[in-house]
Amino acid sequence: MESRSYTLRDLFFRHVGQTSSSPLGLSIVRAEGVFLYSEDKRYLDFISGVSVSNVGHCRREVVEAIARQAENYAHLMVYGEMIESPQVLHAKLLTSILPESLDCVYYVNSGSEANEAAIKLAKRITGRRHLVSCRNAYHGSTQGALSLMDSEDFKNSFRPLLPMVEHIVFNDMDSLSVISDQTAAVIIEPVQGEGGVQIPVPGFLEALRKRCNETGALLIFDEVQTGFGRTGKMFAFQKFGVVPDILTLAKALGGGMPLGAMVTSQQKMSFWQTDPPLGHITTFGGHPVSCAAALASLRLLLEKDWVGDVDRKSKKIYDALISHPAVKEIRAAGLLLAVDLGDAEKAKKVLYLLLDEGVITDWFLFQPTSFRIAPPLCITDEELDLGIDAVRRALDKL
Repeated sequence: MESRSYTLRDLFFRHVGQTSSSPLGLSIVRAEGVFLYSEDKRYLDFISGVSVSNVGHCRREVVEAIARQAENYAHLMVYGEMIESPQVLHAKLLTSILPESLDCVYYVNSGSEANEAAIKLAKRITGRRHLVSCRNAYHGSTQGALSLMDSEDFKNSFRPLLPMVEHIVFNDMDSLSVISDQTAAVIIEPVQGEGGVQIPVPGFLEALRKRCNETGALLIFDEVQTGFGRTGKMFAFQKFGVVPDILTLAKALGGGMPLGAMVTSQQKMSFWQTDPPLGHITTFGGHPVSCAAALASLRLLLEKDWVGDVDRKSKKIYDALISHPAVKEIRAAGLLLAVDLGDAEKAKKVLYLLLDEGVITDWFLFQPTSFRIAPPLCITDEELDLGIDAVRRALDKL
């Protein structure tokens, strides 16, 4: 038999599962700050690994925290059984910047798992089964989270899914009548991410909070994508003055390490302990190495002026691109921007044009005419100018 040597690229396509027929296939050998490096090219990360790398790549403080914790211990026991200082210290710091009603953290591994835990806890607390989510929302790909999605294209191949799920329309006050005294929870992104950066109109989230109060439904804010400074506040709900009953987090939470969390009150969290005991368990949730990275990352966000500078940087991008003839609209929530070209083919083409320019951007699941700009919050003005100039050149080629 003829022997053959395989390249890393060959092995990637041979042994690593892909979920699209045309993955980027970039072979990255290192990352630092806002840049990713292949063997022969530097790329500006203009999406932060989809809102994960808010403090940048390989930040020294985060890397050192990971190394120190790995030398002490990694996994010990199923989460919740042992007192592990990275979890405790991170939970203390995280809850210190949240409202008093959000004072208890349950760690998981991802955003999907955080949302699964949240809707499960809502059912346990209320004894109800009816769930409400928004059209064009994305809460994860596990079966419970998938059930919350309204897109039949995504759901049909995986039925049966959770029953008793209904949808409201983001920013539509009239659709709030769907929420009833049979509703366990309403789960919503305070700013829709995969819907193409849809921002709540004045009064919508307040009306939603009021309707939940009237019916006894719990309000869950999914801030997996918008959390940790992305929108110009540490959490997007702080921009709108509406506090949820349950907050779900992931992505930037872990400082580049896998980590998710559900945050609520101690009283609500106590429902996990009875009927049945061990009402929700996870082996690797709150992994101490991930929590050490999360703690270092959160400290950085609180110490640096990055979050406070988000809106200025966002305006810089907006002002530089809005006048381009190819741009129809820009929707911005801090450093989460959707540049709408009014044409799905153009929006897809520009991603590859930008790759040629050495800039990584992305698309939106439910807004095909737009492309995403969401750089690390630590990006400098000089680095931002590099990206903006590259975007303008790519748009010129359309």
